[in-house]
Amino acid sequence: MSNPAGEKLIPAATILLLRDGAQGLEVFMVVRHHQIDFASGALVFPGGKVDPRDTHESVRGRVDGAEGLDDWEFSMRVAAIREAYEECGVLLARDDGTGALIDAKRLAALEPRRDALNRNEIGIGEVLEQEGLRLAADLLTPFAHWITPNMMPKRFDTRFYLAVAPEDHLAVHDGSESVDSVWIRPADAVREAEEGKRTIIFPTRVNVQKLGRHVDVVGAIETARNAHIVTVEPRVTKNDAGEPVLRIPVEADYDVSEEPLSRVKA
Repeated sequence: MSNPAGEKLIPAATILLLRDGAQGLEVFMVVRHHQIDFASGALVFPGGKVDPRDTHESVRGRVDGAEGLDDWEFSMRVAAIREAYEECGVLLARDDGTGALIDAKRLAALEPRRDALNRNEIGIGEVLEQEGLRLAADLLTPFAHWITPNMMPKRFDTRFYLAVAPEDHLAVHDGSESVDSVWIRPADAVREAEEGKRTIIFPTRVNVQKLGRHVDVVGAIETARNAHIVTVEPRVTKNDAGEPVLRIPVEADYDVSEEPLSRVKA
């Protein structure tokens, strides 16, 4: 899928890291630092903007599953994996020699690389080349595609992916962009937001609700693989009562297709 809305949008990507918990499907979420300019203080999925270095030639030959991807989709998948690594320490990557996903011991040895990435001192391509790694982009399943409404001053073109979290990778917030983290059942995240215990912005909430239709990881990923993704660019309009609402396409298959503007968190 190519960028359908022009060059003014900021390309970004996010991963819904999944695991099967004792009471069913859980997703990893982080709380944004209050000084971050987007979704400050909100419970969100790990993710962020595409870095120009994500598509450097040094990255091109080190991405499993890159065959057949256009430039936009390639950059999104690389950014999603890199951002998850930077923000919560989970790295979906394989060792050149063994072809296996890296384990917790190897991940711990890479921590100085993660620090350098977070300081913007190196790009992901340098990490892959110097450490003999390949990004496991084939493990990402497209889940959603959202574009920020045109009335917002900063607009993002964001791809959402599902991925199984490696069992021995300890997902934890980075302490800078995110200040807290939690593995949580989708229904619990929605309930706690409704009770005022957490802040969840509209796009995150409806995607959490959609994820919550599934009882386990296998079901969630299988459904996403077979689904047709409809690009969502919310627009402000009025309902039958003349009240302003934020409306999204019914075809996108969310639990709601409109939300009173008064309830929409920025």
